[in-house]
Amino acid sequence: QVQPVESGGGLVQAGGSLRLSCTASGSIFRINGMGWYRQAPGKLRELVALITSGGTTNYGDPVKGRFTISRDIAKNTVYLQMNSLKPEDTAVYFCNTHPIPYLGWGKGTLVTVSS
Repeated sequence: QVQPVESGGGLVQAGGSLRLSCTASGSIFRINGMGWYRQAPGKLRELVALITSGGTTNYGDPVKGRFTISRDIAKNTVYLQMNSLKPEDTAVYFCNTHPIPYLGWGKGTLVTVSS
């Protein structure tokens, strides 16, 4: 089963920025919508941002205006640019297909935002 690989997380102060990357083999990004999801301690996994196969983007209310999803199909990579980070953005971030996450879940990348 194809499993994406997420990277780019780390520790950052509130107001800072990070850029996450997600890579996967094959032509997954070319034919599928992709989403960035996150799971905070003690909470359910939630969708943060999505990009459709046609390139349309959409965002969850908590991150609108701060996060930007993009992709490079030639590199089989999806990005999540995160600006103006808040402590409540602290979570493990995952990528997967959208609307149905049918890839195996990767290990994710941990984002920790200190106040």
